[in-house]
Amino acid sequence: MDILSLTDAEKAKIKVNVRKWRVKRGPPVITIFVRHSADCKYRGDEFCKRCDCPKHLRWSQYGKQNRVSAQTRSWAEAENKKRAIEDQLSGRAPDPKPEESAHGTQDAIDVFLQDKKNQGITDKVVGKYTRELARLREFCEHNHVHAVHGITRELLTGFCATWPKLYPSSYTRAKVRERVRSFLRYCYEAQWIARIPQLPKIKIEEPPTMPLTEEEYKRLLDAIYGTIEGKERQAQVHALIQLMRWSGLAIRDALTLKRGELQHDKKKKLYRIVTARQKTGTHVSVPIPEDVAQELLSVLNGNPEYVFWSGKGEEESITKNWAKYYIAPLFKAAKIPNDGHMMSHRLRDTFAVDLLEKGVPLEEVSKLLGHESIKTTERHYAKWVKGRQDRLDSLVLETWKK
Repeated sequence: MDILSLTDAEKAKIKVNVRKWRVKRGPPVITIFVRHSADCKYRGDEFCKRCDCPKHLRWSQYGKQNRVSAQTRSWAEAENKKRAIEDQLSGRAPDPKPEESAHGTQDAIDVFLQDKKNQGITDKVVGKYTRELARLREFCEHNHVHAVHGITRELLTGFCATWPKLYPSSYTRAKVRERVRSFLRYCYEAQWIARIPQLPKIKIEEPPTMPLTEEEYKRLLDAIYGTIEGKERQAQVHALIQLMRWSGLAIRDALTLKRGELQHDKKKKLYRIVTARQKTGTHVSVPIPEDVAQELLSVLNGNPEYVFWSGKGEEESITKNWAKYYIAPLFKAAKIPNDGHMMSHRLRDTFAVDLLEKGVPLEEVSKLLGHESIKTTERHYAKWVKGRQDRLDSLVLETWKK
C-alpha cells in the first residue's frame, strides 16, 4: 500500500489503530544491565549481579531506545528504580514506602523552618516558629506521636488546651494558632499528611478602647517631675508623652523617631511627623502642634540621627525598657488604672478618639494611625465615631414623627 495515496481520513484511522496497538502492548519491558569497569573480572557478563559496578536501565518505546543510569551499584536498588519507572510508564500510582509516609515530626519541622528562611522571614519570626513548633513536637512525643501523619484534631485540641498558661493573651494565642496551621499546611502541600487537621478557633478578647480624659492626661504629665530623676530625662519623657498623644504614634515608632522625620512645612507654616510604622510599614504623615515640635527639637540624647534612641542595641529593647522604667511608673503615680490595657497605647487611643469625637471621618483617622485596613480602625474605634452616632440618632428621631 502506497502511503502517499491514502486520504487524510485513512491516515487518521491508521494513527488511531497504532495508538490502540501501543496501549494493548502495555508498558515496555525494562532491563537492568551492568557497565563494568575496565578491571572488573565479570566484564563479559552485563547481567552479573555479583559485582559492584554501576547499574543501568534500558527499554524501547515507540521505536526509541532509552538508556538511563540507575544511580546505584546495588542490583536490589536498581530493581526498585526499575519498578518506579514501570509505574510511571504504565500510569500506576506507586504504593508509598513505610519510611516515606512516616515523615518524622522533627525532620518536618526542620524542612519547614528552612523554607521560612528561604522566604527571607526575619530571624525574630523564625525564632517564634521554632519555639512554638518545638512545643508541638514535645507534646506529640509525650503522647507517643513521632511522625506528622499521626497529628490528629484530637491531639491538637489537647495541645491548644496548654496555651492559656503559656500565652495569657488571646491575641497571642491566635497568632500561635496561625503559625501551627502554617506548618500543617506545609506538611499537606509536601504530601506528608493526607489532610490538614483542624485547630480549635481562638476568640480574641481585646479590652475596650479607653482614651485618657483631659484630667488624666494632665496628671500623667505632672507625675513626670515627681517620678523621673534628672532634668534631662524628665524633658525626654515629657516630649515622648506629648509626641504619642498628638501624633498617635505607637511607643516603638515614637522612640525610634528620626530627627529628619520631624519636618517643617514652610508653605503651610506647620510641623508634621512623616514616617512609616514599624509594625506594618504603612506611610504616616501627621501634623503636630508647634509647641510639641519645638519640644522635640530641643531633646538631646547624644545621637544626631534619632530624637530619643541612642542607636545602640535593639529597637525592641528600648521599647521594653522605657515602658517598664518610665511609662508604667508614670501611670501608677498618676493613679491611672491599667485594666488590661497596654498603657502607652492609651495615648494613641486618646489621639484617635479626640479626632473622631470632633467629626473627623473614620477613613481619615485610619490613615493617620497607619492602619493597613479600615477594618482594624473600625474594630477599635467604631463606637467613638460622632458622625455615625448622630446619623443613627436622626434616623430614630425621624421615626417618632411618623
